[in-house]
Amino acid sequence: MANTTGRKLPIGIQNFRQIREEGYYYADKTGHIGRLLNDGKHFFLSRPRRFGKSLLLDTIKELFEGSEELFRGLAIHEAWKWCERHPVVRLDFGEGGFMSPGDLLADVMAQLDAIERKVGLRSNIATAPRRLGGLLEALHERTGKRVVVLVDEYDKPILDALGQPEVARANRDFLRGLYSTTKTRDSHLRFTLLTGVSKFSKVSLFSGLNNLIDLTLMPRYATICGYTESDLDTVFEPAMAGFDRDEVREWYNGYHWRGEPVYNPFDVLQLLLNREFGPWWFETGTPSFLVDTLTRRGIATYELDGMLTDDRLLSSFDVDEISVEALLFQTGYLTIVEAIRRRGRLRCTLGYPNREVKESLNSVLLEKLTGGLANRALATDRLYDHFLSHDLAAVEVDFRAIFAGIPTDWHRRNNIGNYEGYYASVFYSCLATLGLDVRVEDASSAGRLDLALRVAGHVYLFEFKVVERAGEGAALKQLLTRGYADKYMSVGEPIHMVGVEFSKKSHNISRFDVAP
Repeated sequence: MANTTGRKLPIGIQNFRQIREEGYYYADKTGHIGRLLNDGKHFFLSRPRRFGKSLLLDTIKELFEGSEELFRGLAIHEAWKWCERHPVVRLDFGEGGFMSPGDLLADVMAQLDAIERKVGLRSNIATAPRRLGGLLEALHERTGKRVVVLVDEYDKPILDALGQPEVARANRDFLRGLYSTTKTRDSHLRFTLLTGVSKFSKVSLFSGLNNLIDLTLMPRYATICGYTESDLDTVFEPAMAGFDRDEVREWYNGYHWRGEPVYNPFDVLQLLLNREFGPWWFETGTPSFLVDTLTRRGIATYELDGMLTDDRLLSSFDVDEISVEALLFQTGYLTIVEAIRRRGRLRCTLGYPNREVKESLNSVLLEKLTGGLANRALATDRLYDHFLSHDLAAVEVDFRAIFAGIPTDWHRRNNIGNYEGYYASVFYSCLATLGLDVRVEDASSAGRLDLALRVAGHVYLFEFKVVERAGEGAALKQLLTRGYADKYMSVGEPIHMVGVEFSKKSHNISRFDVAP
């Protein structure tokens, strides 16, 4: 169904004025901004890429510059004092490349040049922090109003150079000095907000910025970026006609920052433009660094869904020590599915936010695990069809073909650390790429099941074992004797137990036992 409202989809539009003046859809976030200004002065916000951080900063810029006409009808309009205007200094690291020594300094100096020209100032200060500090002082003195500082993609100069640690460390140290200006010139500032993808540890980049309030995991700011269910019901209601909302939710909702879940805004807009589901957000950025890190550290793919961590580890991110949990969470490939505060720490369970991320990430990981398995798409398509028709004999043939197609001795070239972990990772990722309801190590009173799958009105319980020689069905015996099926009796669907044994010698399935 075509869009008949006359309103336009703001795909790639990060300019608040353009959105308001040219009739684009806009989900009102100004209520959050008003609350923010009452809660403090200096803030930090981490969100994955393409979640609306740049638009948020531009909205704040227009607010402080007094662009009242853009805010009529929005939540903050009646509460704002439009007669008060503040100078705004905005630094944006989204455009530059920062992989060579000197790139960052040149970029910052160019941005400061442009700001100074715009406001009619001129500085001969050679160091970036002092030049920024002088600019803040001069603007305050000239206007009589304290300055607003907004920094977009504050961490990109470091992330760009992670493959060259010496440059990354130099960029980190440079930025630490630059950003610390917001603390040393506090008397000249009205408001500060730094946004980016990652949260670097306090002992590195943030060691001089202990005045920043971190909004990332504050429940009341969980929806400051991203679209809510209410946004789809109201703002986008005309364009959503014709879509199954449960399917939209399954594909693109599910991002949690300890509050109401939100949709990925880029995905929603692409869905409304293309009128079909797809991995729109995932395909805009190849997670090669993430995949390489997971592979190098030997993380089994089935371990990703259900990772346990705490709030300290979620922000344990630095050039020399990158926590896998922090990397997955901050980049948006995992989200918080449960959070409990115990003994003063926030204990978090991480999981995939939605179908798009689960399918797409496992597809990339499966390719890495199998050495680019030939005809993988065809093989997994057949596997999907055979599960739908409950043809387990064909499923066995499909999996044997998949493992047979892995290059010789490829299993030894992974870092997962054990045969069972490798084979189970391949098995799991095959199922996860199909969008099936698959759960790993599902706990019950009987113990921990390796894998549970629900599809087409059937429940499949899997147990994996690696054997030196052809076994006697130990995997299936364990399923039968431990009563793993008891937990699923209430579902009211047929339950099938599948014991899968892998041979160290043949590097393939040696037994595939099914009961009943």
